[in-house]
Amino acid sequence: MTFEEARAQFPVLDRIAYLNAGTFGPVPRGVHDALVQALDRDFEAGRSGMPYFEETMELRTEARSRVAGLVHADPLQVALTASTTDACNIVVAGLGLTAEDEIVTTSAEHFGLLGALSISPARVVVADPEPDAILAAVTPRTRLLALSQVLWTTGRVLPVLELREQTGIPVLVDGAQSVGAIPVSFAGLDFLTISGQKWLCGPDSTGALVVAEPDRLRIASPSYFAQASYELDGTFEPRPGAARFEPNWWSAASLRGFLAALDARPEWAFDHAADVAERCRVVLSSRVELATPEERATLVAFRAPGDPAELVAQLYEQGVHVRETPKTGLVRVSCGWWTSDGDLERLVAALP
Repeated sequence: MTFEEARAQFPVLDRIAYLNAGTFGPVPRGVHDALVQALDRDFEAGRSGMPYFEETMELRTEARSRVAGLVHADPLQVALTASTTDACNIVVAGLGLTAEDEIVTTSAEHFGLLGALSISPARVVVADPEPDAILAAVTPRTRLLALSQVLWTTGRVLPVLELREQTGIPVLVDGAQSVGAIPVSFAGLDFLTISGQKWLCGPDSTGALVVAEPDRLRIASPSYFAQASYELDGTFEPRPGAARFEPNWWSAASLRGFLAALDARPEWAFDHAADVAERCRVVLSSRVELATPEERATLVAFRAPGDPAELVAQLYEQGVHVRETPKTGLVRVSCGWWTSDGDLERLVAALP
């Protein structure tokens, strides 16, 4: 697949410099078609009957397998969720932490992770997003490291595997800004959350949780998918693998759309995204103050004179879609495998 062929999957790019996949990725034509066709089928044939149910469950199995392949995990380690926030809550609630325990996180985390930590009885220790600061925050009471692999504010890549290895403490990795944007391997990690609608360009309310040892995590909020069998008093036998943690149903349309999104990705997706992000930094460097971490992914963050929210609104009116990150004063640009040099030129030309 050539770059032109890959980009042609996104009709929105004919009009818009779409630089906000860190929030929602653009929708490929194949995802749109899969959603519409599946919804039409439901509309015309209904959503009932054993064939319908069995087909949908087979699609769930395929989705878990495809997610596992994406991050080099076992399909039995994958649960389908509606978001990374879902996944963070499943993990934190299932660990059985107490007021005697501590969780180490950083000052640059998204509320999707922080919200789950805040309702845990454990003490939350906030460190600067620096490896040495994270290590220094670990005490004998630390039971979990809760960290983004890619910071949503600046695009900095944290060495989550190395921190896991150096501390010996389980790590919950927020993969919202990494999976689909940069190569990710689950090997050596404990928990990894995945967003389907961001860098994977899937439908809304899709995501996943990868769990290294499902049997060791408590089911804190069982759904129908938690059980392989149950008794009239509610006691149940858990399903094998991480599927026991799945909190909700995905429609056949969402499943087919998600699989179509994975099919849309070219083999060179990671290489192009990394290259275009570096070109973005180059073309912006003479116009704005860049936040340029040494280890960085495909998010590009900068400061410009004036209010960042107002600048984002001005750029939007000119067909350039970026976002500001609250409490930072930064404007964030998301560079994906569909991003062209023309998109970057439009961004620079639209700056005041």
